[in-house]
Amino acid sequence: MEKIVSLCRRRGFLFQSSEIYGGLNGFWDYGPLGVELKRNVKEAWWQDMVTRHDDLDTLPGAPTSYEMCGLDCTIIMHPQVWKCSGHFDLFVDKMVDCRESKKRYRYDQVRGRWAEYRDQKLFVTTMAEDEEPDIERRALKHFKLRTKDAEQLKWDGPVTTLDKIGEVTQALGPDASEPGTLTEPRDFNLMFPTTIGALAGEEGRAFLRPETAQGIFVNFKNVCDSTRVRIPFGIAQVGKSFRNEITPRNFTFRSREFEQMEIEFFCHPESSKQWYQYWRDRRFKWYLDHGLAEGRLQLRDHDPDELSHYSTGTADIEYAFPFLPEGEYGELEGIAHRGDFDLRSHMEGKLDPKSCPLTVELGEDGKPVHRGSGRDLTYRDDITNERFTPHVIEPSAGADRATLAFLCEAYTEDEAPDENGKMQTRTVMKFHPRLAPVKAAIFPLVKKDGMPEVAKDLYRALKAKFPVFYDEKGAVGRRYRRQDEAGTPYCITIDGDTLTDKTVTIRDRDSLEQVRVKLDDVVGEIESRMR
Repeated sequence: MEKIVSLCRRRGFLFQSSEIYGGLNGFWDYGPLGVELKRNVKEAWWQDMVTRHDDLDTLPGAPTSYEMCGLDCTIIMHPQVWKCSGHFDLFVDKMVDCRESKKRYRYDQVRGRWAEYRDQKLFVTTMAEDEEPDIERRALKHFKLRTKDAEQLKWDGPVTTLDKIGEVTQALGPDASEPGTLTEPRDFNLMFPTTIGALAGEEGRAFLRPETAQGIFVNFKNVCDSTRVRIPFGIAQVGKSFRNEITPRNFTFRSREFEQMEIEFFCHPESSKQWYQYWRDRRFKWYLDHGLAEGRLQLRDHDPDELSHYSTGTADIEYAFPFLPEGEYGELEGIAHRGDFDLRSHMEGKLDPKSCPLTVELGEDGKPVHRGSGRDLTYRDDITNERFTPHVIEPSAGADRATLAFLCEAYTEDEAPDENGKMQTRTVMKFHPRLAPVKAAIFPLVKKDGMPEVAKDLYRALKAKFPVFYDEKGAVGRRYRRQDEAGTPYCITIDGDTLTDKTVTIRDRDSLEQVRVKLDDVVGEIESRMR
């Protein structure tokens, strides 16, 4: 992972936000290559889910044909949206503070292990990525033992999280010198508050959205009234979301500002289970089709105790990120069967998570704790005349997490011949051609004999269709290496033969195969390889 992070900064994939001022934890800037990669991820998702979706045919695994459309909603919405959705009351993480270091940690992210020495037993914690060596180092230091005495330590159980043991008084905090400095866990709301206009206090209080989904739900009736969509149909949205994470970590995996790619799919309650199955399978296949290895990707159904109070089924698509311990996976995307929870919430008011079936949560005065809009968000089938509240299937993906997964998957070290034919270690980013930031690089073999002129004409022809790069500096072998590290799938060389037979060499990044192609056919050839 350290090599990937180093390459991302060196080659302009990712930079820490405000780096010249020491950086801002949990915020990241995408550099020249990174912004192209992330745009390609979002564009591939949008094209596959919306733009190129066939409304007329029934896709493999789908119960019927369906329609798709899109929205782009505001980041700041009416505060009542977040009260009815449950975010205002329930969108919290448990946190603990360290009285000694004055640092704050998310309760379920502090990892540690029970260590025993003589008659003392302590839960030694860490926030380090290489956790087991750091836990041992901290335990030795606390018990005043040398490294050579490590065998005197006894370990009880595997590494686990602080919330699993529930004993903060017996924990040695991640940055503390003595145990017992951690506070009892308490709720911490993850929404960023802001103020609208010049009004102060509650009257002008609003929030940066923690998810894009609610903008779709509150526009459900607008979409139905302004278009000819019929259920089943989906509404897609790509946009920024903000969560005030207590301990952002693991590069861009857990950030405070991020982008989501979400679909809210509205269907009849009787067919919702079939649609849930369809979307979980289709979204899993999408990642495989774009280059993630099946051995590092898994589709995990939530256990009953993990499910949201309104969900009848949720599955996570997870990836084995290299910063995680062996055998562990991190969430890429969640596919949730949300039932009619969302539309009912915005009609009736915040629903009581303890009720079954769900009813509106009432205060001591017998009135709704958070009142809904009162608008009718049910759907009437104009053919059967049936009126019902649609069920919702939600595939919710993180654009930043997907980009990070593709970066991790692409990073490869192998051997390839240099300009002298000698085998050297090569760093190569093996992106799927559709996602690669730069699609092709054009090289004149030498800067004379008319080669640069031909190369520049080809560059301009390709530039009209794709991001491409022109490079005439240095030996061709070194130019290849620079593009391999950037993930460019194809390098095109104009040489002496080009001037006589009008052909060029196309070199494949992964196989290193080189083929001659007619100059006039190059644009079409590269275009065909992008699919």
